[in-house]
Order: sequence, then C-alpha cells, then structure tokens
Amino acid sequence: MGKIHSIETLGLVDGPGIRFVVFFQGCTLRCLYCHNPDTWDLKGGEEIEAEDLIKKVKRYKPYFKNNGGVTCSGGEPLMQPEFLLRFFKLCKENNLNTVLDTAGVGLGNYEEILKYTDLVMLDIKHIDDKNYFNICGRDMKEFIKFKNAVNKLNKKLWIRHVVVPGVTDDEKHIGKLRDYIKTFNNVEKVELLPYHTLGVNKYKEMKIPYKLQDVDSLDKNKLKKLNNILKQ
Repeated sequence: MGKIHSIETLGLVDGPGIRFVVFFQGCTLRCLYCHNPDTWDLKGGEEIEAEDLIKKVKRYKPYFKNNGGVTCSGGEPLMQPEFLLRFFKLCKENNLNTVLDTAGVGLGNYEEILKYTDLVMLDIKHIDDKNYFNICGRDMKEFIKFKNAVNKLNKKLWIRHVVVPGVTDDEKHIGKLRDYIKTFNNVEKVELLPYHTLGVNKYKEMKIPYKLQDVDSLDKNKLKKLNNILKQ
C-alpha cells in the first residue's frame, strides 16, 4: 500500500514525452525553497495499492506513444521504497517507460529500484556537506549512497539544480557544480531551475515559517549567464 499526494495524467515537463506523473507523499528534506510542504508528512495523502495505480496508468497508455510513460515524483518516492519497487515492476511488466524524479534521499533499496528505472531525474541540492545541510537540514550521506548506486548501474541521468539568489547563484559555485556533474557516469541533460515564490501561500495556510521570505525570484539574465558558465 502506498501513500500518494496527487496524480497528473498528461504531464509534459516530467521526463520525455507525455507522462503519467505520480506525486508520492513523504519527504525528510526540509529545503529552504520547497514549494510542496504539503507532501512532507508521510501520514498524509491517499492510500492506494500498486495494482490499482497501474490500472489507472493503463488507461492513458495510448497517449504515451513511443517516448512517454510513467514518472514517480514527490515529495520523495524513495521514502516508500517497497511500494515504488512494486509499482515500477508492474510498469515494466506492461512495457511502460519509467522515470524516477528524486533528490536521492530515501530509505534505501536503491539498486533494486534502479533496475526497473529507465531514467533518473536527479535534483542536486548542493555539492558540499555544509551548504547541503544549510539548504536541506540534513547531511549528504544518503545522497552519496544513491549517487553510488546510480553510477554503479550506469543509469541515464537528467540533472537539475535550483538557483536561489544569494544561496546558489554564485558563478564560482556553478563552475564547481559543472565539475561535480562530471563525477556521474551517464548524464544526458543538465537544467538550472530558477527559484520562484509560487509555494509561499501554502506555508501561510499551513502556518509554517517561510525562510526565504525576502528573496525575490531569480532574474532571467542571471540564469542565462549561469547557464553559459555551466556549458563551458
């Protein structure tokens, strides 16, 4: 039995082609810029069996054509490893492409899950322990375990990194990020995501203090400049 926050049936930005996106409930990270604090609590969400979820997916199979499929996102899918593994196995039994959208921090079983994963969309929060902790509220040990599993199995990767003014928008940092990305084996694509304030209202509704209250969205020209550094 899994805990699901929500489902998007025809997603266009969560991997190749048209995707059936499952947003998992539960996450141990408390990222400064998280825009889905309603996914944190593992006790929240709706319960569903993997078999019932795959039935829902199969209705949309005609839309996937040759390059679409299923994306598991969150929250953090790796917080429910048994359910995720069961669901991905069912996806592969039904010849469905699988994408894992993750921060690489869960409850283990990584290699087994990755055997049934076609593409990993990995969110790199930061590249050193101190800054990673400042952003997420925990150390990098679990992320490194996941990174090692991805490299060991030579999994295809799309890497994402959120650029926050005053936190991760330093040019020197982006240069170091570029070098860090080279320590992964099979990177197909790298994307810098501009920080935005779209989730702020959720914090007010949930009465959670928002730590980046005075930070504005990232300037487009700054993002362009940092992308050029990344591509050098």
